[in-house]
Order: sequence, then structure tokens, then C-alpha cells
Amino acid sequence: MTDAASPSIAALLAALETISRERPDRVLRLVGLLPGPAEDEPFELLIFRGFSSSITHPTAFDPDQPALPESARITAAELLAGPLNPSDERRLAGPLPAEAYLDSRAWEGTAAE
Repeated sequence: MTDAASPSIAALLAALETISRERPDRVLRLVGLLPGPAEDEPFELLIFRGFSSSITHPTAFDPDQPALPESARITAAELLAGPLNPSDERRLAGPLPAEAYLDSRAWEGTAAE
């Protein structure tokens, strides 16, 4: 659930994807919880070069559809050096609230942890 000051999940993802287009050297990792029938399920979503991709859950083939439902709860975001190399992952900033990365200056990797 979002409060009045927070953007919707769709608006947040769209804004972060837009910023990421200008930063092909950065990957933003969002982690959080998706409501499940019995209990919440953790998710991990990567934003790179204008696209969101879930590495834990299937997503729609339509790039105009948000990769997360409005019921998702994003708990943290980390800025990584891109393109992502799983054997040499470099975290540049975070974890921080995802909204911190709505400021394009945060993508410089100098945000306080």
C-alpha cells in the first residue's frame, strides 16, 4: 500500500526506467514482497537501460505493463555497476528506499548507505 506522498508502483517503475535509459552503466535492484495466498513472497527486480526484469517472478510480455502489481511492497533498492556481472557484482549505493533513486543524481553512486 502506498501513502499519499508516494507514487504508485507503476509510476515509480516508469520514472526509474526513464532515468535508467540515461545511465547504461548502472543497474537498479529493487527487492520487496508480493502478497501471496498464504504468505508474502520475496521478489527481486532489476532495472537496466529503461527496462524492468523480474528475476524471481514471471512478467508480462507487454513492456507497457508494469513489472510489479500495485500490491507489491518495495523494501529496498541498491545501485549496481552495469552491465551486471554476477561473478563480480559491484554495489555502488544502497540499500535505500526506491524513491531515493527518483533523483537522477543518486544514480551517480555517491548516495549515503
